[in-house]
Amino acid sequence: MPTSFELPSGIVSGKTTNGTSWSRTGNGPTLVLLHGVGMNKAVWAPEVNLLQNHFDVLIYDMWGHGASDLPVNELELGNYTQQLVDLLSELKIDSAFVAGHSMGALIALDFALLHPEICQAVCAMNAVFNRTAEQSSSVQKRATDLAAGGVSVNLTETLERWFGKSGEHEYSSAEDLARELLLAVNPQGYAAAYSVFANSDKAHLGKLENLELPALFFMAPHGSARVLQGHRHMMTLTAPNEVVATLTTFFESSTS
Repeated sequence: MPTSFELPSGIVSGKTTNGTSWSRTGNGPTLVLLHGVGMNKAVWAPEVNLLQNHFDVLIYDMWGHGASDLPVNELELGNYTQQLVDLLSELKIDSAFVAGHSMGALIALDFALLHPEICQAVCAMNAVFNRTAEQSSSVQKRATDLAAGGVSVNLTETLERWFGKSGEHEYSSAEDLARELLLAVNPQGYAAAYSVFANSDKAHLGKLENLELPALFFMAPHGSARVLQGHRHMMTLTAPNEVVATLTTFFESSTS
């Protein structure tokens, strides 16, 4: 099926009283999709177009991204998790499936651990967990560079890490969308979120085994849960059909 990088025309959008921009479409049980650092809710367009036939799909911009406000206080992982809690409360959603990508996966897991009474099941896509010292050093450097010089400092490096060298892969439309979203992001919001992303890889050490609800860990290219071979970090843009098929099967089976 051809990939659409535009959100459905009938999608409904709004903004909460505390500044979270959201969009919603479809019918069925509620499924919330959480984007990663530097993106916004539009990055989920390929998945939303497919998932709306099975779910009430809710997407939103994390703090300081897209049209969501950037709080004045220093942010921690818990602030991003509470943003989701407050969003569901204001929209009067009592329970939901939750799937997150990259930093969105960190938030999704945090939400599942802290609010199992609301979270029916969780999917973490390309989540980070307990980085090695070398990995931590690299991501800390990127966080420092972003804080000092903004997204343009490492834009090419970021896109190559996500998709491969420009012009040498088949995902030019996906790369174009990611570039567009990165260039549009609030630099302060991006830097704040990236700092949290860089420092929260150990947030769930010793806790994930306490998850008491269905959980799916979805990775590319390496992993031992659901592995999507041949794709890089932005598999939500480069393999949306496979992502949607896996999510649909997982979330539908978790209620049976």
